[in-house]
Amino acid sequence: MARSGWVTPEGPERLTDHISLGVLTRVYPADVVDAVIERTGALEQRNRLLPSRLMVYYVMALALFSNGSYEEAMRSLLAGMEWLTGRYREWVMPTKAAIYKARTRLGSAVMVELFAQVAKPFADPGGPGFYKGWRLVSVDGTTLDLADTPANEKAYGRPGTKTDFKSAFPQARVLGLVECGTHAVISAVVAGCTTSEHDLYPAVLADLATDMLAMADRGFFSYTAWKDSAATGAALLWRMKANAVLPVHEDYGDGSYLSAVYPSSKDRAKDTHGIPVRVIEYNVTTESKATSGNETTDAPQTSMFRLITTILDPAAASSEDLAGLYARRWEIESSFDELKTHQRGPNVVLRSKTPDGVLQEIYGCLCAHYAIRSLIGTVAAEFDEDPLSFSFTRTIRAARRSIAARPAFSPSQAS
Repeated sequence: MARSGWVTPEGPERLTDHISLGVLTRVYPADVVDAVIERTGALEQRNRLLPSRLMVYYVMALALFSNGSYEEAMRSLLAGMEWLTGRYREWVMPTKAAIYKARTRLGSAVMVELFAQVAKPFADPGGPGFYKGWRLVSVDGTTLDLADTPANEKAYGRPGTKTDFKSAFPQARVLGLVECGTHAVISAVVAGCTTSEHDLYPAVLADLATDMLAMADRGFFSYTAWKDSAATGAALLWRMKANAVLPVHEDYGDGSYLSAVYPSSKDRAKDTHGIPVRVIEYNVTTESKATSGNETTDAPQTSMFRLITTILDPAAASSEDLAGLYARRWEIESSFDELKTHQRGPNVVLRSKTPDGVLQEIYGCLCAHYAIRSLIGTVAAEFDEDPLSFSFTRTIRAARRSIAARPAFSPSQAS
């Protein structure tokens, strides 16, 4: 019997039939990898035991075997490679030092470029990832614990508090743009933990498109960020802080109203340089725990949400619909949970001890996550299922089991 949340495709194929090292090579074909290697200058200058192409796939394999050693990840990647010929017939397991040197030669640029080139939206139009022709996407950030080295702390920073207590590990901040209907990260930028999500946001603007409805939480709003985002042609639905001043210019029948955002209070007073927005306000009640003496009881807590949108016509999207859509913004949290808990493993610290190695490893994780999510999307489309009804955990377990299957590429560039 299938587990809750797991869909068994109806037909002669199983999901695991689609999984092998082909999980990676299908999404990142050898010719695409080779082109990115050449473009970023990561091509080895002489024949090596660990050529650049192999190391690109190895970096992604590290993300799938995050609990194993460097050697175990390499052994899992190379197991069963009967296709090795010539000098590779006598191929021996490289040492940890050799793997480290090969990763250092490869660098991070190739993984950053590979992810940027390949990671694109793929939700089917008209499916649960769309609303009236708009593709639902969400932007948010998360942090990752890094190996505790002076170089990593200097490059990425270490969280602290006002009491001078500091985190046990340096941290990197990752800002992602996620397709809500598939949980695929389609754009990402990495920086130190002291860099705010708001400051990182401009780096993902280029990946917004006119068919998207982009959702963001309170911390992302500024006049400039809103103006620049609207200029991409994407529809916007962002939450505003409770103290934001949004004058009522016109009431609409669905409870929303026309307002405007301004670059300064002076501009608002003079009604200059305003950008029209539509405001939706509603309350959300959640259950929380309240303690009275020795007793703990459920206590409802009500929060007021204020959303602004570039969709000014209520006939195009009602306030009720937009309030419901904003709840889909939280799909990005599920995507980060897949990446950090199920793929990387709970409480697992990234292993790279150098700043460039950290960047390489993070984008390797993003590439691997996108490959798994892309696979699920392909199978879901084949059997007309919702991609989010497939188990990410079971899929990644199947990928790990079959990663040693015969792959579809040679370890070195074609001669």
